[in-house]
Amino acid sequence: MKRKVKIGIIGVGNIGNVHANAFRTVPDAEVTAVCDVQPERVKETADRLNISQRFTDYRELIRSDVDAVVVAVGNTLHKPVALAALKAGKHVLLEKPMAMNAREAVQIVDAAKRARRVLQIGMHWRQNPTAKVIREYVANGDFGEIYHIRAVMTRRRGIPGLGGWFTTRALAGGGPMIDLGVHWLDLSMWLSGLWKPTCVSAQTYAKFGPRMQNYRYVGMWAGPPKLDGTFDVEDYAVGLVRFGKKATLSFEISWAGNGQDEHFIELLGDKAGVRMASDKPLLILTEQGTRPVDVLPQFESRGSAPDQQACVFSAACLGKARPACTGEEGVVVMKVIDAAYQSSRLNREVAIQV
Repeated sequence: MKRKVKIGIIGVGNIGNVHANAFRTVPDAEVTAVCDVQPERVKETADRLNISQRFTDYRELIRSDVDAVVVAVGNTLHKPVALAALKAGKHVLLEKPMAMNAREAVQIVDAAKRARRVLQIGMHWRQNPTAKVIREYVANGDFGEIYHIRAVMTRRRGIPGLGGWFTTRALAGGGPMIDLGVHWLDLSMWLSGLWKPTCVSAQTYAKFGPRMQNYRYVGMWAGPPKLDGTFDVEDYAVGLVRFGKKATLSFEISWAGNGQDEHFIELLGDKAGVRMASDKPLLILTEQGTRPVDVLPQFESRGSAPDQQACVFSAACLGKARPACTGEEGVVVMKVIDAAYQSSRLNREVAIQV
């Protein structure tokens, strides 16, 4: 009988359950243990998935017979939980953001190297079928030299858990830049192959969140709001990342603003360009002969991104694949985020060492 990778899920809130459901689709893996500080969450998930090993202390789960763990807890706990799991010899799928800052991210990577265990960062957008097709075109040279990227993820009213840990810097590390921007920065660099940022110039704003009593919204992720809570992060971030003289990346990331919701990444190359947007078909803008032409690629779109992420992680644990997003790549993303926050504080461009 083929051996399956035994998976333990640490943190079974919304994201933890997404991971638990995803691993059910992977033939080479099975979720055998779950953990959360809230016993009712543990019972609900374990009963639904028929899991016998149930914990409220992550250290007890790590001491169990699982081969790998998914770390899906609050941002401030990513480092201690990941380090403990790696020290115990477990493979780790670490949810985004990788850590509170680049310094912590480096410590996690070093621990994974010492333990000789798989460390995969939860950047599931890489598993989007459209993203894979774009990356293939870029790798084949069909877009030519990528010289600029536009990364936009803006919400009109989308502050999560207003007043709770999402909007408390000491617990989250920041606002939409570290919550949403982490995905778009990673995907931009992964699609383009540009992994050597040299400097960042950015500005952050907090125009809606601090006025908690007057914040108007339709729905709220991780709600309801705690109007006596804390909001000391940004709700909007904008900036420019330079990759030496080779290319630039402009970003606009927000939880709230008086503008329309937009979610896209646009690559501009000297042979072709493309915009990846979840609500529109993939369209490549290029030239043929003496005229500009639009190309509408046809490709298979099968399997959700979380399912594919779980499949790659399981294969990596078995030595059959490379992690979908490495810890080293996660460190680069965290360095860009750190530099963006520092640039806004100092009101000047900030250099990055990669």
